[in-house]
Amino acid sequence: MAASVAASGQWRDEDGVRQPGGEAHAWEPGTNQTLCGLALSRSQLVRFPHVPFSAVASGDGGGGGDGRQVQRVCPRCSAATGRRRAGQRSWTRVDPRP
Repeated sequence: MAASVAASGQWRDEDGVRQPGGEAHAWEPGTNQTLCGLALSRSQLVRFPHVPFSAVASGDGGGGGDGRQVQRVCPRCSAATGRRRAGQRSWTRVDPRP
């Protein structure tokens, strides 16, 4: 899935390129809502089709500073893209009942 970023804020890097800031959500270009179900226009989210959601969700910034100003990544969007938060592991049953 090639999800891009829709965020509540924006800033410009040293090259003048718009970057996401505030709360980041996953968004598929061509749709009018995020993967967690928020309408882009009603939520006043700014679209960033040039920034992949994986760069923001990983927290490393993707090399270009994509994640520097992002303060929160939507956990529902992360789950929809198949990513888990740091430190979480997949669910396993330890003591199954007969």
